Order: sequence, then C-alpha cells, then structure tokens
Amino acid sequence: MVSEGAAGRRTRTLRAELALKSLHADLGSPERLRSVLEQALVFGGATLTLVYAPGDRGDQLCLIESAGVPRALYGVRDSYPLSGGSPAADAYRLGRPLWLSPEELAVDPGARHTAAGDVWLAALPLPPDARGGGCLVAVSEGRGGFDPEDRRCLEMLAEAVSFPPSSSTGDFEELPSSSFSLAMDSGRVEVDDEMLELFGLTRDEFDGKVETLLSMTVPEDLPTLMSVVEADHVFVGERDLEFRILQPSGEQKWLRLRARLLPAADGRPSRLVGTVADASKLRSGGNEVARVQRLAAALATAGTVRDVGQAVVTALRRPLKADRIALAELEGDRLVVTVLDPPEPEAWPEVWRTEWRSEWPDAPVRTMPTLAAALREGRAAIWPAGTPLEPALADVGPGGLAVLPLPAGGRMAGACLIGWDTPHDFGPDERALLTASAGLAGQALMRAHAFDAEHELVGMLQRTLLPRRLPPLPGAEAVARYLPTTAGLEVGGDWYDVIPLPDNHVALVIGDVQGHNAQAATIMGQMRTALRAYAVEGHPPDVVVSHANRLLMGMETDLFATCCYVDVDLAEGSAWCVRAGHLPPVLRHPDGTTEIVVTEGGPPLGVITQADFPMSPLPLQPGTVVALTTDGLVESAELDLEDGLRRLSDQLAAADTAHLGPVADALLAGANRSDDVALLLMRYDGLDLRPLRESWTVWRVPEAVRHARRFTRRILRVWGAAEDADAVLLVVSELVTNALVHTDGQVRLDLTLINNRLRVAVADVSPRTPIKPTSIGWEATGGRGILLVEALSATWGTVPVSGGKQVWAEIPLTGPAGD
Repeated sequence: MVSEGAAGRRTRTLRAELALKSLHADLGSPERLRSVLEQALVFGGATLTLVYAPGDRGDQLCLIESAGVPRALYGVRDSYPLSGGSPAADAYRLGRPLWLSPEELAVDPGARHTAAGDVWLAALPLPPDARGGGCLVAVSEGRGGFDPEDRRCLEMLAEAVSFPPSSSTGDFEELPSSSFSLAMDSGRVEVDDEMLELFGLTRDEFDGKVETLLSMTVPEDLPTLMSVVEADHVFVGERDLEFRILQPSGEQKWLRLRARLLPAADGRPSRLVGTVADASKLRSGGNEVARVQRLAAALATAGTVRDVGQAVVTALRRPLKADRIALAELEGDRLVVTVLDPPEPEAWPEVWRTEWRSEWPDAPVRTMPTLAAALREGRAAIWPAGTPLEPALADVGPGGLAVLPLPAGGRMAGACLIGWDTPHDFGPDERALLTASAGLAGQALMRAHAFDAEHELVGMLQRTLLPRRLPPLPGAEAVARYLPTTAGLEVGGDWYDVIPLPDNHVALVIGDVQGHNAQAATIMGQMRTALRAYAVEGHPPDVVVSHANRLLMGMETDLFATCCYVDVDLAEGSAWCVRAGHLPPVLRHPDGTTEIVVTEGGPPLGVITQADFPMSPLPLQPGTVVALTTDGLVESAELDLEDGLRRLSDQLAAADTAHLGPVADALLAGANRSDDVALLLMRYDGLDLRPLRESWTVWRVPEAVRHARRFTRRILRVWGAAEDADAVLLVVSELVTNALVHTDGQVRLDLTLINNRLRVAVADVSPRTPIKPTSIGWEATGGRGILLVEALSATWGTVPVSGGKQVWAEIPLTGPAGD
C-alpha cells in the first residue's frame, strides 16, 4: 500500500522534479515563482514559504513573494538587515542551508524575529543572479520538522527559484489593456476605456476616485478587495483575486484582479498597478486562488455540517473533474459521512452500503487502515491509479484517490475523500488547492458541528415544551407545525395546544411570548400549562384567558404574551374565539372561500390586570378549516402583516384540505426563518350522529329528587329509551341526592344521548370530589350511593367545572334508542 506518508516519500523528489518541468518556460515570470513556492508547500512539508532578495540599497533582504498561511501567524518580517543575525541573512551570507528547531529559534535572539511559536524553520540560499541571489525561507509545524526527503525537495526547489524582472520603475503605459494605476497616497486611479467598460461606466461618468469603483462591489467581497487597495494593508508580491460588482441592471458580474505594488521611486508615490478582466471569459478552470477564495466565502456562511459539506463539493468536484466526493466527521473511531456526491448508495463501495444505518453511512476507520494512517499523519495523501487499496477505498477512486484530513484546533475534525474513475494526473496546482481547502474545511466543520449540537439542544428543549402529539378529535382533524428560528440558537416563545374538553368540546390555543431566550421559553411553558389547567376546569373561554392574564401579571416579569383561544363545540358546530393581542383566525369555508375573522380582542397577556377579553362567535359548517398562526409566518422585514395574512388566506383557499398535513407543510414553505413559526389547523367535519341533550335545574325543595326523576323519565320516553329507565333513574337519584346533601347552591342535571350511551351528569358548586368508601358496615345509613352508580354504569368520573365539579356516569342502552 503506497501513500505520501510512508513509501511515497521515496518518490516525492521525483514528483517534485516532474512538477518543475511542467512549469511555464518563462523563467522570470511571477507565476513561475509563485508556483515554485506552492510546490514547496506540497513536496517540502512547509506551511509557509517566502523568498527574499537584496533591496535597491543593498543593505537589506526584502520579501519578494510568499505562499501558504498568512505570515503574520509566525511574526515573519518583510525585510531583514544583511548585517543582522536572522536565519535568512545568515544563510545568504554563509551560502549554505540552515535547519533550525523550535529550541534553537527560542534561544537565538535573531531567530526570534524570524518565526514565533513551536515551529521549525529552514533558510536556503538561492543561486546567484544579476540581483545578487537571495534566500528561500520555509516554516513547518510538522512533528520532527523537515525530514531528509523534505530537505532534498526544498534544496532542489531553491535551485529552481528565479526572480521576475524588476518592476519598480515600470510605467502604466507598459501594462496590458483593462489596466489601472492607483496612487496609494491620494486614492486617484487611472484606468483605460476597456476597464471602464467592464464596470459599465463611461469616461464622463468616472471621477477618477477609487471609491467610485469600490462602491460598485458586492458588500460581501469588499473586505477582500480593500485588503489590496488600502494603504494600511500593503502586501508584497503579486495579488490575484476575484470579486463581484453590481451592474446598473442589478445583475452581478465576476471580475478578476491581478495587481502588484510598486514602491516609491524617483520622488513618485507608491503605486498599485494591475489589470481587471471578465472572469467568465478566462480559462474555464479558473485559478486556484479564486477557487480557495470562493470556498472560504461559502464556508463563512455555512451554518450546519451539511452546509459545509455542500460548499466543499461545490468548490472541488467540478474544478477537479472528480467522479465522487465524500465528507465525513470523525467521531471516536467512526467516520460519520455527512455529504456524499453523488448521493446514490450504488455509487459507493459495498462495505459502506453494509454499514448504511440511516440517511448516510458511518464507516469504522479500522476497516480502512490506509485512511487511518493518513488521519494520523494529518497530511493530504494521494494514491494514483493502480495503487492497491483496501475494498473500502479502492472503489472510491479506481483512477486516483485523494484523502484530505481536515485539521482544526489541534485535532482531526474529519476527512474528505475525492475519487476519479479514470486515471487522473495530479498537478501541483491541484495539490495546492487540496492543501488549502483542507484547512478551511476543517475549521468550518468544527464550527458547524458546534452549531449543530447547540441547535439540536435548543430544538430538544423546544420540543419538550410543546405537545408531543395532538389528540384525536370526534368529528374533526387537527394538525400543527412548529419551525424554530434559524437566526441564532436561542429558544423561542411560540406555542400551540389542542385541549380535549367534556361534552365534545375542544380548545384550540396558539400564542407567542415576547423575546427569544430562556426566560421567554419558561414563560411559554407556564402559560401553556396554565391555559390547559383553566380550560380543563370547565371555565368559559373569556374566563380562561382572564385567569391566564392575572397569572402572568403576578409573575413579576417584564415579558408579555399574545394568545388566541378558540372553544369549539364539535357536536353543535359552533365556536367562540377570544383574542389577547394575537392575530385573528383565518377560516376556509366549505365552498373554498376564505375569511380573516377580525374580532374584537383584548390586550396582550401580562399588560393590564383588570382587562376585558370579549368572546366572538365563529361560524362553522362541516368542511370549515380554522387556521391559527403566529406572526413569524405572515410578517417579516419584507412583508407587512396585512399582506401576509392575505397571502395565507389565498394559499389556504387554493389548498386541498382533504389532508391537512400537506396543507400545513405548503403554508410553511415560505416562512420567515428569522423568527419562530407556529401553525395550527383544524378541519371541522361534524359528528356522524349529533347527540341529544336536555338539562334540568334542580331546585332545593323537599321533593327535588322526585322532580329530577320525573324529568328524566319524560326525556327517556321521548328518546325511546324507556326500557332502561330503572337503572337510569336510580343513577339520577343517587347523584342528585349526593349533590343536594353534601353541597350548597345550584345543582344542574344534564342528559346526553349519543352512540347507544346515555350520559348522566350532575353539576354543583363544590370542588370536593365524591369518595368511594372502601368498606361499609351493615349498620351504616349512607355511603352506598357511589357504589350503586359504579355498579350500574359502564364508567363514571368527575371533572372540575367553573369553581365546582361535575359528577357523571355513562350507561349503555338496550332499548330501541340504543339500536
């Protein structure tokens, strides 16, 4: 098995020689010098390479060109005195290479001004030329520094260094077309007509100020461009980058800038000279610097691990003409693959498919020792076509395989595998691109992993505060959706609830607590619990909301909440709505028309203690859909609330409401993800059989129980259930007697018949629940009533009702009414 980290070292020098032969024949071109430095990064084990040459005065070594990570990370200077004790000056004077360890750099006063940190440094003299030669400096963070193969490659590359012709006295007239010359002291820029045409300007429209051209740059690209044209960010060597401008038509256009700083000479200020070209008309592959810039820009906005993977695939697969790319996180001893391109399982090795667990495979590293070795070494590894590899990797790149360990924060964040089906020749430009991309992707992967973990924690907390599932409803269907905001990691305050109530009632609740933080989430959970508790107690809608308002006022918080509460009688097809500063409901009628029900409402909860919350009726027919939502769905910086409600209404009118799940998903498709969104839909279908109901107020008179039995017998006769009268009358007697004896105030008897079952309910004003006795002696005169009710009923129970309670029992019928 062959890799650059092991047996591949024996051929690295040969590869470097072949790469040098492929360079452009122009020995003095700036492109060639930079390519040599990039090859030193690939073949010499360096993270930063620099070339110095004697300055015009002859007493200093001045920086000519550099490649790799920013030299500011190591404290490397732009120039060193020839008479000083720096490694660059020593190697130049002595005419032999210097290989310095971190310990030698730490004790050498001159070396401390050359590189800082736990790094190795190499300084190699360059061949003499008309300028007097120079020095190649390389910095490495690898363990053990530069090994013998690294040193041979660096020495060979140092021999290949040649300088471009001096341009310190070059004139603007010698530059090619689409060129410019910028005076660094005044900001005045001279441009030709072709460059003005690229920017869409005429000679009369251009005022000669560089700010005019910069103002046309897309804001995201402006910082990179400013690093070139600002006097405070002076660079050495040639710069090559791509940026976008906004044309008068509003479309974006990619331009490529190539520039070089000319130092001050003959009394003239320093100038920045270069060319600007249409990037779309250049060679199709584009240059590697531009690709790295585009990848860096994409990774800067990648929020999730999946986003990072997609950015890497977009930046590498097409330029490299690769057949497949996989990006994986390293979690313990497993590589959890987050992005596969192409995504089809059949395009990947068999061992991966056997490890397929969910959407993506997670392959153990131990099944791929070649990959494990590359991860341990921490350097990009390349295997050409024909290299024998284990089955887990052989089918990834039979024509060539590149493995990019993704370093971040002193550890390996993951790996990127790039494979080709046909034999692929790895050029030096590709190697430099892969090396640069690995570092960018590793850091972005660590950030995204942390973001994903925190976002999942926030989502889990949010889900625990919302209903796990909605209850089934007789004669109706309800669905709900919640989308947390993607702008940040804080918990939102939106909530919804569906509360089943006695007598075929259901309460639909939606609300929004001010703010996006832990306090808002806490208040949200408390308000949802409070509204559910008040609703189950049997209070009417206005009382439920009023109690919740007083509760929030007593919490001594600065937050407020909005709420919409709808009580639906599923048997009668009626509903009452109470709004507390919240959006109105939207109704979709059975004929497809929609209505925004703007009802009278009260203030938000937690604002005024003694606030009124009026109830408003909602018309319901079988097929009517009730839609409740929060402002995140209908309001944003670009969308007014009224327009958003109208859009929601139009979308609901055009939807097929036979199945509410797809309708809810479609409504959320254009949601504003900068805010939380809650959506609750209920379609009222109506009960297949409407219940029969009658009520009787039991007055406290001596024959009250007899009157209750007589009322019950008459109702049973009307309903055709007289054959079951004995059992029903005994239950009524016991429940009414119990209420009259043990409570004060009004007593109400309710009879309901539906689906072969008669429900007897007696309500009173006492909150005390009747207690079934555990044992009754023969001499006891009471306590048998509840036992009789239990014996005669299929089921019984008690529920709170507006400060009191309701004791109920259900009796199956056997007569004609029960058929």
